[in-house]
Amino acid sequence: MNKIELLAPAKNVESGKTAINFGADAVYIGYQKFGARAAVGNSLDEISELIKYAHLFNARVYVTINTILFDHELDEVQKVIQRLYGLGADAIIIQDYGILEMDLPPVPIFASTQMHNHNPQNIRFLENVGFKRAILARELSLKQIEEIRATSKIDLEFFVHGALCVCYSGQCYFSHAIKKGSANRGECAQPCRSYYDLTDKHGKTIVKNKFLLSPKDLNLSGYLRQLMAAGISSFKIEGRLKDVDYVKNVTAFYRLKIDEILEGSTGFTKASSGRVVFDFIPDPEKSFNRGFTNYFIEGRKSKVSSFDTPKSLGKYLGKVGELTEKYFKIQTDEILNNGDGLCFFDARKNLLGLRLNKNDNGKLFPDSMNGLFAGAEIYRNHDQEMNKKLENSNTVRKIAVKTVIREDENTIVLEVSDEDFNRTNLIIGTEKIPANNPDKALETIRKQLSKSGDTIFEVKEVEINLSQALFFPASVLNDSRRLILEQLSAERLKNYKTETSAIIKNDFPYPEKELGFQANIVNEKAVAFYKRHGVTSLTYGFEKEAPEGQAEIMTTKYCVKFQMGLCTGKKEGATEDVMFMNDNQRKYKLVFDCNACKMKVVL
Repeated sequence: MNKIELLAPAKNVESGKTAINFGADAVYIGYQKFGARAAVGNSLDEISELIKYAHLFNARVYVTINTILFDHELDEVQKVIQRLYGLGADAIIIQDYGILEMDLPPVPIFASTQMHNHNPQNIRFLENVGFKRAILARELSLKQIEEIRATSKIDLEFFVHGALCVCYSGQCYFSHAIKKGSANRGECAQPCRSYYDLTDKHGKTIVKNKFLLSPKDLNLSGYLRQLMAAGISSFKIEGRLKDVDYVKNVTAFYRLKIDEILEGSTGFTKASSGRVVFDFIPDPEKSFNRGFTNYFIEGRKSKVSSFDTPKSLGKYLGKVGELTEKYFKIQTDEILNNGDGLCFFDARKNLLGLRLNKNDNGKLFPDSMNGLFAGAEIYRNHDQEMNKKLENSNTVRKIAVKTVIREDENTIVLEVSDEDFNRTNLIIGTEKIPANNPDKALETIRKQLSKSGDTIFEVKEVEINLSQALFFPASVLNDSRRLILEQLSAERLKNYKTETSAIIKNDFPYPEKELGFQANIVNEKAVAFYKRHGVTSLTYGFEKEAPEGQAEIMTTKYCVKFQMGLCTGKKEGATEDVMFMNDNQRKYKLVFDCNACKMKVVL
């Protein structure tokens, strides 16, 4: 049986526990340093707390140490990884090959998508040098994933939801080049979400003030079954900067989708324990989103850009029909509530927002009518009712338990076992007092032992094996039940199997002999690693030695020409075409390699 993992983001301990409660099989969280989201680091104590909680459900915790590292940081990183292994971390996610030159504990190492995981050759190399998992590039199609799976047995993880980096991960130097922080050091300023003017090579303006590099958000919820068949075993939700309500809603949505597939499958099974009972209907359109795209999962077929705004649109409602000075109407199946936030693009394609003050039988009275026109498309980007449901949700995740009360020769024993075959027992320290009312006594025993309170357990069955009905004070049964469920929690942690995996140094050849600055080499251990694996020529990374003259600061499969309907396709003997992008401070050259279907941004 192939275990299918739903992997959710954890900004912090609260977010991580929430993700697990709402159905995640694993979470990924950043240490307070060396993570690709520098703004959301966590201490070792906080990570330890999350690990213990996750392991109660047989869920896993992966810790990100996925920035490039300078020489003076290597000793500290090695000590941190040792500590994380001691705390029970299930894997360390890395970007820097220099880490593999360290004296590492036997903790599984995952290759971050920043390591250019987009072809079979690179993935085979990762497998042969000891990585347990490759986090694949978002740009891959189903066909490409199948090709990778056919040539490697390494565990494969793939992004299925959330914000998209427009650039190949690890190959974006835009933010660093304009001196606003390095993406490879966890400090990206997201210049891809800024607006630019676009001109052709003759200087003619094509568009002004558009978010030329801003893609929509990824949503592959309709491709989960195909991705499983292609070889993906871990489905990743992006969002370590997102709030806890986003984590609740999106995790719940994918939990239900995956469970629906698993229920009718004989080859796949869930990767953790427990059953989640939701008290709301999840809908990712009601959380932060810029509109959705399937990106390149079916190849380059549809437009994926969000040229007019990098902000959240939310859920599309409908078009403005009747319009007066004070109210408007739209045709929608959604229920609108006072306090909802709505937005629309005005006639100049500027995104404007308004607050709904009153819904009077379909007559919508907003706080402002400015810019509204008949036919305007209305979105709801703040759903008052949904937000309340998420904030007050009583969604629970419970592990099924069977309780048995039985007699030994001189004692009464309480025994519990859970769905994962963990088992424990205790002796109830009380006299054997025959009950005056046997039926009532048995009813009391069953009732008290069926409870589980606010524990992680749900008692599905109570078995009473007594020679005669005995009287127990309710307090005795309650205390015994509380103690034995605490014992069962401890037993679950004791029996949790942390996978181990050692990196054994070898000289398996790297797919390339010469490396440019895009290899992101900024420490001598990384140099030693590449040389041992046959690289004969290398250049230090952008963050250590910025290239002189014009610099390629972004390599992307996303293409501005295609998004604008200007793509001429592949041509025999075609030369690279160019356009220019301007942000009023700097000028950037867009170089189009049409035969390779790639675009480069040059500063």
